[in-house]
Amino acid sequence: MEALAMINQEFWKNKNVLVTGHTGFKGSWLSLWLKLLGANVSGLSLPPNSNPSLYERLELSNLLESEFFVDIRNKKLLQEKVYLLKPDIVFHLAAQPLVRKSYLDPISTWEINVMGSLNLLKNLSELEPYCAVVMVTTDKVYKNNEWVYGYKENDPLGGYDPYSSSKAACEIAIESWRSSFCQSTKDKLIKLSIASARSGNVIGGGDWAEDRIIPDVIRSIKENKKIFVRNPNSTRPWQHVLDPLSGYIKLAERIYEKKEISSKDKNLFCSAFNFGPRVESNKKVGELVDEIIKNWKGDWVHTPNNNEFHEAVNLNLQVDKAYHLLNWSSKWNFEISVKRTIDWYKDFWKNNDSAYLLCEKDILDYMKID
Repeated sequence: MEALAMINQEFWKNKNVLVTGHTGFKGSWLSLWLKLLGANVSGLSLPPNSNPSLYERLELSNLLESEFFVDIRNKKLLQEKVYLLKPDIVFHLAAQPLVRKSYLDPISTWEINVMGSLNLLKNLSELEPYCAVVMVTTDKVYKNNEWVYGYKENDPLGGYDPYSSSKAACEIAIESWRSSFCQSTKDKLIKLSIASARSGNVIGGGDWAEDRIIPDVIRSIKENKKIFVRNPNSTRPWQHVLDPLSGYIKLAERIYEKKEISSKDKNLFCSAFNFGPRVESNKKVGELVDEIIKNWKGDWVHTPNNNEFHEAVNLNLQVDKAYHLLNWSSKWNFEISVKRTIDWYKDFWKNNDSAYLLCEKDILDYMKID
């Protein structure tokens, strides 16, 4: 059974959902999807940092129940907004998400990704209503041994660069918070349930961030310029953005459904989950660019990476846990994911199609039962 055949649309109707980082690429897609499912969605984030931005092109501010532009390092302001919203479910995506930027500003990267996340958990812990939380980290939390096989959720955490290490530290902090402050007792049920989600490299329409392969390629093609590729032989687990988002949604459902769990039991969904593509979608960067230019004509050249920044060569995930506990697996293969992504940009730039309608079409097509 495909993953999206299992999403319970009735579950999401009128649920109060908070998405942190809702102005980002993944956050914008997730916020729209939850709205289409009937949820009452609020956003908490910094303003968008790209121009154009998917958030603005979707006109998300007109779709959300409420939104607040807050730096998650601001304890007092964050507390005020969380207390006001009292969400049933939280998807935490707010982060400093770029590896290369983390070398330039490592302290802020750690402050945002670790302390910002803990600020959120502390505030949620103090709410009276029950709350289920999906903390989104990354596939880069693992100690990278340049293995050809995928990492499992119980493999050692690590991180060479400040971004990866900050996310690994965030995973440790999440586990510590869950163990220390989210245990039920004989007299008291759990009020806060937490899972973490680790996904691979996502692609999809509407990503205009700096220093990411798809936006860089699209900009070059659109301007009839050569596509410069730093690390064509680096392998990544490429997947359409809707694949991991479907996993986050299903995970949140399962966590929330177990909210009445007794002190003698353990909520198996309150743990770490990998959401990666099928193994055949682990492709080299050069192969990704080749697939892109099959769908939109362009020409690329290898530009040697002469900077001092380290980047992993091989990286992929095992998703057996998500498959067995959530009945989740990636739906769109590598070729479909790339075609869907490039078609989105072509329709947006060449045909002036609405970003909202393009995203809505992808979401509705994804949700069809095959």
